[in-house]
Amino acid sequence: MCYISVVSRMLETFGWVSVLPPLLAIFLAIKTKQVYLSLTLGIWFGWTIARNWNPFAGLTGAVDSLIQVFSNADNTRVILFSCMIGAIITFTQYSGGMRGFVNWIVGRGIVKKRKSAGLLAWFLGVVIFIESSICILISGAVTRPIFDKLKISREKLSYILDSTSAPKCVLIPLNAWGAFVLGLLARQGVENPVRVFISSIPLNFYAILALMIVLITILTGIDIGPMKKAEKRVREQGKLMRDDAEPLVSEDVVMMKEKPHIPQRPLNMIIPVGVMIIMMPVVLVISGKGSLMQGSGSLAVLWSVISGLAAAATAYRIQGLMDFKELTDTFMKGVGGLIPLAVLMMLAFAIGDICDVLGTGPYLAQLVRSTLPSAVIPALIFLVSALIAFSTGTSWGTFAIMIPIGIPMVHLIGLNPALVTAAVLGGGVFGDHCSPISDTTIISSMASATDHIDHVRTQLPYALIAGIAAVVLFLIFGALL
Repeated sequence: MCYISVVSRMLETFGWVSVLPPLLAIFLAIKTKQVYLSLTLGIWFGWTIARNWNPFAGLTGAVDSLIQVFSNADNTRVILFSCMIGAIITFTQYSGGMRGFVNWIVGRGIVKKRKSAGLLAWFLGVVIFIESSICILISGAVTRPIFDKLKISREKLSYILDSTSAPKCVLIPLNAWGAFVLGLLARQGVENPVRVFISSIPLNFYAILALMIVLITILTGIDIGPMKKAEKRVREQGKLMRDDAEPLVSEDVVMMKEKPHIPQRPLNMIIPVGVMIIMMPVVLVISGKGSLMQGSGSLAVLWSVISGLAAAATAYRIQGLMDFKELTDTFMKGVGGLIPLAVLMMLAFAIGDICDVLGTGPYLAQLVRSTLPSAVIPALIFLVSALIAFSTGTSWGTFAIMIPIGIPMVHLIGLNPALVTAAVLGGGVFGDHCSPISDTTIISSMASATDHIDHVRTQLPYALIAGIAAVVLFLIFGALL
């Protein structure tokens, strides 16, 4: 994703029509549950607008934009590691490592009931703070078979994964998210970006509330809206997903049987996952030339997955569990099973690119400049940031648009810089949680092997509760600070 390029197009906007393509894609995806077709139509409609409403020129523009997705190295890395994580899943299953790990966890009483399984997923989501995607993938790989064993819906798992990843990452300066935000603040002439960022942490109401609501939901067992129906389905019918659900991961991946007549060692899952966790900060430091906070998140995630696969393959060969043909076949089956995810990621990136061309984000951001009392500006910044993230599917792109708008208001209107920063960051994550075209939302559906639209529908009520509460708090603190 080309986050910074969005800012350079601040004055290039097609006006209100720039909002139509992403809204069309989102509406059709929720209405028809055909997310691939919906995104494709949204991309085509966007390029039709950009090419003077010529539908044929719009078609060629749409095809070219899909090809151009891979001209961005970050996009390509994200798609590659998303596919290769399928190989991690098949490796750990075929080697008996996943079943061995689940049996080890359950057998030692670490996870006995639904509540303890939810707490394990929440804990992993909180403690793995280096990068949101790797947090989702690792937590999903570890907890999905446990959730399945204890008959907890895939929708519940995807909600826990999604609502503990980005909210936690945006509260920590020592990761790729923090580095990106600190860089944006520095470019706006903020004297001490670290102090402003740290001061914004207790004011980032949405991120804090999202984490708390997940924990409360796990502890109380109270479900609302579509999630309540999903949990009732799995309890009464034993169905982890609804009958016509279309999970982002092929059943060949998530239901792969372990190799017969081999020991089920938990170490065969711990090794690749552990190497992934260890390699993440290592590659961040290397790519950042000695600075963890200046490293490339997409590069670190890709090499973490590659390292995890290499470590797994080496361990399995040493143990005599798999020969080279089995390693190759298992790898290809895992990667092939996540081709639907790769296509969805490509479409999500492409619709983000056409939003950039049309100026969707800058147009929405201009709403903030209305003449309003200064006390309501932080709440308005939060809402506009949420709308941009919802429409474009990227919280980072929202940060790149809104921080250059919000920070100057600090000086012009006399706003609190930490409160404005928190409003931008919280709003970006809120919109990201509600958007079916968000990359982290897509990855959460993949990691939990659930239907993507089902994940969005079941998570939305929880996100709205946290979002409404955050608006109220921003209004209160906007008047006090």
